[in-house]
Amino acid sequence: MNNTLTKTAIMPPTHNAPSAAFPHGVRKGNILQVGGQVGYLPTNIAPPRTLAGPDLREQALQTLANVKAVLEEGGARWEDVMMLRIYLTDRAHSAEFNEIYNQYFADLQEPQAARATIYVGLPARLLIEIDALAVVG
Repeated sequence: MNNTLTKTAIMPPTHNAPSAAFPHGVRKGNILQVGGQVGYLPTNIAPPRTLAGPDLREQALQTLANVKAVLEEGGARWEDVMMLRIYLTDRAHSAEFNEIYNQYFADLQEPQAARATIYVGLPARLLIEIDALAVVG
């Protein structure tokens, strides 16, 4: 079977290149996968990267903004997201993150995306990472 759909790397101009050889997102046809985003402030300059802040709220809101930037660069919006994976470093942050999440998406008119929350270890000072899967159009 000949697959003629092209896979396209998605790299918002405000985002630094990731520390390893992968894009911030990949789109093939109407499928867009946003790679794991964290709470670094957007910049088009070289590292060092700057975190939005030391607490979960600041990092979560910036992480969501970074995911949104990749979605938009790939031609998607929050309403196109089918699945979000939330990676938290501390189980004690669950309730606080759910509050932030519910506030952030309070005005979304369509059903929420499916979601999984996973507890992980992340590099120093990072409290959250989010990736997303969207179907565009």
